[in-house]
Amino acid sequence: MSPQSDPGAPSRPADHIDSTEADPGETPVNQPKLGFVGWLRFAWRQLTSMRTALLLLLLLAIAAVPGSLVPQRSSDPNGVTQYFDDNPRLAPILDGVQMFDVYTSAWFSAIYLLLFVSLIGCIIPRTKHHFEALRARPPRTPVRLSRLAGYTERALPEGETAAAAIDSAAKQLRQSGYRVEQYELRGEPSVSAERGYLRETGNLVFHSALVGVLVAVGFGGGFGFSGQRVIVEGQTFVNTLAAYDSFNPGRFFTDTRLTPYRLSLESLDAVYETRNQDAIGQPIDFTAHVTVQGQDGEPEDRTVKVNEPLYTHGTDVYLLGNGYAPTITVKNAEGDVVFTDAVPFLPQDANLTSIGVVKVPDGMPEQLGMVGFFYPTQTELTSGAYTSSYPDLILPVLTLNVYEGDLGIDDGTPTSVYSLDTSTLEQLTGGKTGVDSIELKPGETAELPNGLGTVTFDDVSPGAALAVDVSDTDTDSADAEGRNYAQSVSRFASFDIHHDPTQMWVLAFAALILGGLLVSLFVPRRRMWVKAVTKPDGRVVLEYAALARGEDPGLEDAVTGFADKHAGPAASAETADAPEKSST
Repeated sequence: MSPQSDPGAPSRPADHIDSTEADPGETPVNQPKLGFVGWLRFAWRQLTSMRTALLLLLLLAIAAVPGSLVPQRSSDPNGVTQYFDDNPRLAPILDGVQMFDVYTSAWFSAIYLLLFVSLIGCIIPRTKHHFEALRARPPRTPVRLSRLAGYTERALPEGETAAAAIDSAAKQLRQSGYRVEQYELRGEPSVSAERGYLRETGNLVFHSALVGVLVAVGFGGGFGFSGQRVIVEGQTFVNTLAAYDSFNPGRFFTDTRLTPYRLSLESLDAVYETRNQDAIGQPIDFTAHVTVQGQDGEPEDRTVKVNEPLYTHGTDVYLLGNGYAPTITVKNAEGDVVFTDAVPFLPQDANLTSIGVVKVPDGMPEQLGMVGFFYPTQTELTSGAYTSSYPDLILPVLTLNVYEGDLGIDDGTPTSVYSLDTSTLEQLTGGKTGVDSIELKPGETAELPNGLGTVTFDDVSPGAALAVDVSDTDTDSADAEGRNYAQSVSRFASFDIHHDPTQMWVLAFAALILGGLLVSLFVPRRRMWVKAVTKPDGRVVLEYAALARGEDPGLEDAVTGFADKHAGPAASAETADAPEKSST
């Protein structure tokens, strides 16, 4: 109901802007324009409000979601390449909005910086106000305590004066952690007490620590690095810039910050499900057994698991993935070895059907390229195509399609070791050539087409037999003796090596965030008053009341409990005619 429609409400002045008595023809009052400075001040206040800070924090969490949905160049460059191959139309669009570089993108950085500025602008004035409040005296006792929550009365203890009762109340409140101040108004002594400023302290610690995390993460990203390296069993990685397959340094990183050490992959153990018929072949555990040796130290045997990274020499080593690396040897027509290496094949499905590329740049009349498929447990589909039915080495088979021509690596242009551009090459086997693809099992050798030489799928098992020539061998009967292929093919592990000099700072700030949040949530902030009041009949009673900032379900019980402790229970005969009052 408006004041004009309420008969009991005082009339507004005739010249008031909302007055019904104002002249309709008068020019309305115009608010002054903010101007440029005013708008800047308004924008700053909106940016530094707690509501905006919480909104930006939520936006930052939402903006980080795409980084877990699509591969990132900083951690999975091979995954990005594969994504472009699988999604040739969508990938360029996503790349245009920096979806493959989420955490260094312009939009993510903008949210990050706005949140940083918002928190700083919010914390500084609140900290100043909090320090002033800590130094200020508790407020004067209100005249009418009966209007406050938890109001109750108690009789003045027998033989005690009003001043002495207030003194004892002040002492007990101080012992309970309150800041106290005694007042006297119109001959009525009282004590004003307050506690719970630790709640605001926790709130400020929470937001300050959040700023600390943002700063630490920024410095860690600037001075740290992240690199990836694929290591085959038996091979060694040395922590130098040239040894990484891909390397993503921070803005302020220099290679002099790399600590030299050696990391050798001794073996990779894989455990697969074999009992649950609904999950046969599902991975249960991967363990990389490695040897770490510092520049002047002794070798140490360590392990790396998927969720158990290895910390060594200032870096965290994470196990990202694994697969098979068939050892392939190529000889030319004269019998000279022109290529031999364990080639990592990239898994294409859960049963580790894998694809790999072999490039032979020298030693042949023309450069030679091979695209291979590896099947750990080869099975033939009804269509005649091969696939793998189990990820472990039960019946490993390698098939190769051979290409001849210019591999495109002589001009110095960098190319991926996991892909082969066949558009300028002549296909010699497979496809429409009319020549079957080369098919090999561990330890077997086959002739290359056109008398170019031979290719061997080496068996790396301890004490493996010499290579078998399958050029004129019926491969369907090659396993008549039931060979054990468990160790015939080397495995590789993909490691992410990460260095962040601010890890301990982030941990410390995270602990402060948690501690500050708990304090701000569970420490109540309240004020309590005790006053000695002389009633019209000459009796002196003690009045108790309190006020909370925010929700405080235990406020009334706290007042009643303190009153009982200070002056005795309310059921005292002396206060039977002074009923307890309570108002919210």
